[in-house]
Amino acid sequence: MRELKIYNTLSRKKEVFTPLTEGYVGMYVCGPTVYSNAHLGNVRTFLTFDVLFRFLRSIGYKVRYVRNITDVGHLVGDGDEGEDKIGKMAKLEQLEPMEVVQRYTNDFHEVLKQFNFLPPSVEPTATGHLIEQIEAVKDLIGKGLAYESNGSVYFDINKYNEQGGNYGKLSGRILEDLLNETRVLDGQSEKRNPLDFAIWKNASPEHIMQWPSPWGMGFPGWHLECSCMSAKYLGNQFDIHGGGMDLKFPHHECEIAQGTSLTGQEPVRYWMHTNMLTVNGQKMSKSLGNSFLPAQLFKGDHELLDQAYSPMTVRFFMLQSQYRSTLDFSNDALKGSQKAFRRLLNGFRMIKSMSFESEDVAIDEKKKAIVEDAIEGFYTALGDDLNTAVGIAHLFTLLKYINMMYMNQLQSSALGEETFNKLKTKYQEFFEEILGLSEEENGTDTSVLNGMLELYKEYKANRQFDKVDQIRAYFKDNGMVIKDLKHRIDWAWEE
Repeated sequence: MRELKIYNTLSRKKEVFTPLTEGYVGMYVCGPTVYSNAHLGNVRTFLTFDVLFRFLRSIGYKVRYVRNITDVGHLVGDGDEGEDKIGKMAKLEQLEPMEVVQRYTNDFHEVLKQFNFLPPSVEPTATGHLIEQIEAVKDLIGKGLAYESNGSVYFDINKYNEQGGNYGKLSGRILEDLLNETRVLDGQSEKRNPLDFAIWKNASPEHIMQWPSPWGMGFPGWHLECSCMSAKYLGNQFDIHGGGMDLKFPHHECEIAQGTSLTGQEPVRYWMHTNMLTVNGQKMSKSLGNSFLPAQLFKGDHELLDQAYSPMTVRFFMLQSQYRSTLDFSNDALKGSQKAFRRLLNGFRMIKSMSFESEDVAIDEKKKAIVEDAIEGFYTALGDDLNTAVGIAHLFTLLKYINMMYMNQLQSSALGEETFNKLKTKYQEFFEEILGLSEEENGTDTSVLNGMLELYKEYKANRQFDKVDQIRAYFKDNGMVIKDLKHRIDWAWEE
């Protein structure tokens, strides 16, 4: 197996990844709460773990990737008070809560499909695991780590810490500081400690989503859902847990406390968190009016957008930044990504059609070494905490030699058959299978394009330049250009 280093949020340093079971990886990623359309912050997080899933498989691991759907229990404000996000949307739209869940689950899947994400191995839902959550609550009460109050059940943070826990270790929050931030009037809370969090909530009569439990009608706590689903499909301890950095506290902090209390061992070995998005240097948010949905990007349907950007352009744009760095959206950056993606895409088309030609040409050892080093460099970059930005730089090095062969400036035999075949195989694998990039349809069949190129040659030979210009215009209108080379006539995506 190739070496993989991961920045572990828990230890705050890069660590060499060693799975619990050799050759196998268990990975859990917090999925969406399906009460609204998938937003770009979701997409960036899930892109990171889509690439990690792909990379782990490419270097020989068998991966079980679990990504849940939160369809109950996530309250407005992410706390223990207020309405369920899905229930609130159901009232606003005058729908059954599960209609809301289905609508936005469908939207989430459609968006991820447009971005060419692989489906996870398992996609459990919170409502499908109520039994497991109720049993976990009983277990925590039995261990003295949770208590019932007015039909709700809360996790007891003081008891957890007394028994050797360290609430706040993932996020770096200090308990005393958290208490100072929390303002609760004496006698106004049903909690023993303002920081205690709900693992089961009592439902008021008007609360739409509720189920029977030993503590009365209620619904599960948001944090408990992920602990129960990850344990069911990956075991009491598993390798990697991912999510956006906004989930570090309180969500993932609570998962650690629950998981450790239920099983007596740390639930997760490597915690990974993606950074946030900004737009022209400002945090992306609805209140600032600079938040746009994927569909708006694809249509160019927002006042901050100069044009439409395809799903693969946006995917490539996100890959040009390492997942732990801030990613800033701007028209200039997106246009640059569109051009760069099309250059790589043209290389993908070129190398697929090339074959090794055995000629009496001496092997150019220097060029051969550069190609070999770039291939290894790609693996090293992604193995260094999934640094896709550096990996893409190595892909452009390979593209340089593909272009040289395409232009007849370099013979394939000058690289040697083994290196040429490796270049051909690895470029396609890196582009398509690991980075997850793909050739986008523009509605024109390849056979039609080839037929038009034959006409183009004929018109050009007969000096029918008006018809030559018509064909050129057709290609341009469809985002393509005709390449008039000395040894061939071909088309390429316009860069």
